[in-house]
Amino acid sequence: MQEQILIIDFGSQFTQLIARRVRELNVYCEIHPYNKIPAISKDVKGVILSGSPHSVREENAPQPDLSNIKGKMPLLGVCYGAQLLSHFYGGEVAKSNTREYGRANLNFVNHDNELFQTISPNSQVWMSHGDSIVKIPDNYEIIASTHDVKVAGYAVKGEKTYGVQFHPEVYHTTEGHQLLKNFVIDICGCQGDWTPDSFIDTTIAELKQKIGSDKVILGLSGGVDSSVAAVLLHKAIGKNLHCIFVDNGLLRKNEFEGVLESYKHMGLNVKGVNAKDRFYDALKGVSDPEKKRKAIGKVFVDVFDDESKLVTDAKWLGQGTIYPDVIESVSVKGPSATIKSHHNVGGLPDYMKLSVVEPLRSLFKDEVRRVGKALLIDDIILGRHPFPGPGLAIRILGDITVEKVAILQEVDAIFIDGLKSHDLYDQVWQAGAIYLPIQSVGVMGDERTYENVVALRAVSSTDGMTADWCHLPYEFLAKISNEIINKVKGVNRVVYDISSKPPATIEWE
Repeated sequence: MQEQILIIDFGSQFTQLIARRVRELNVYCEIHPYNKIPAISKDVKGVILSGSPHSVREENAPQPDLSNIKGKMPLLGVCYGAQLLSHFYGGEVAKSNTREYGRANLNFVNHDNELFQTISPNSQVWMSHGDSIVKIPDNYEIIASTHDVKVAGYAVKGEKTYGVQFHPEVYHTTEGHQLLKNFVIDICGCQGDWTPDSFIDTTIAELKQKIGSDKVILGLSGGVDSSVAAVLLHKAIGKNLHCIFVDNGLLRKNEFEGVLESYKHMGLNVKGVNAKDRFYDALKGVSDPEKKRKAIGKVFVDVFDDESKLVTDAKWLGQGTIYPDVIESVSVKGPSATIKSHHNVGGLPDYMKLSVVEPLRSLFKDEVRRVGKALLIDDIILGRHPFPGPGLAIRILGDITVEKVAILQEVDAIFIDGLKSHDLYDQVWQAGAIYLPIQSVGVMGDERTYENVVALRAVSSTDGMTADWCHLPYEFLAKISNEIINKVKGVNRVVYDISSKPPATIEWE
């Protein structure tokens, strides 16, 4: 039985951050939408209600049934969650005179209350709300205030129920980690024993029980998620795991051979499939980004289907799905409109009749890397930058040709190798080159040229949801630009993308 904290999501942009903070305490937690709260099992030690873009004063404000939770186990409301626990239980919430957003400081803290024990006087917190709690129910008591927000924190007498108007999960609340620790460890009584090693032991045991002596097929991408999933499955079922790595002709330079070589050292049963021509044929004349994705997805399914038929009696499909994808598919806003092809192997059709096994579906990306480290997977794989499922097809703007792919592979290799040789690779979250559908005039020697333009892109991020362009040294960019123009025939101009996300996306297509 794995102890856990249940997080009820009301659509806040910070809900995943609450989960990350709880897991930093080595406590497992799950996020569920307010309208799909699961049955409360014995392993649930406490519940956290998230913030929300909604107001409790709205006619159809999100209001879940908490009758099996409130007063029966520790409960913490954050921002909207705090307002909900006041407004619908005898208190009152009203529109704030001014929108309270940004840093504030606690000028009153009740240190006798277990939630605020060890929280410093005048501690900085972060507010983000347009409503305020103006009256709390009779059996509630205020345990924290700021200069402008009288009810910054409260507790319910005779219950382990609490509310905070600020966001303890964000970095700007300087002692938010301590407050969550007070709730999760001290009030909920969690042991904090959910570690990478314990996850590995539990997962391998569960996989053995679930799969038995059946065969599993796994599509490898060379990335972190599929690699860690493969090693976990391999430890559970050994030679009954059959991995397939498809060369779609859209990988980085020498990536197919390099990834296959790295997997050999890991003892995995991997088959490399060269399917370049099938992908190029399907992409001939296709310029629309979405049509490119669909064409690549369809060919991948066909190739994967052909290869899976060669594995007799395969019963399972292994996938590297991770927790953000699971959350996205059952979010408050409804099922995700876009299924990520690299987590669904292009969206496999029903006729393949394989049951799905997803060893990483409870982990965030950084947790996958920690598990990979505990599994002793090489840092070369664990430290790899994310790479889009459709590969270089969405980094070539316009139609795809063998010649364009070859040019972009050379440009990309110079850029990525340069980042590594200048010790910049690990400071960058994702990097790559984009082949632009324009040509420009240049001069080489005594001749004028009319050749292609490429853009370099490097961003810093934690999860890809937001990203800032990397301020790479001018000297480095000058060196890389010079090397690309001198060595890659067909390119005479290099530009650097200095757009952040939002408003721009990381990829250009």
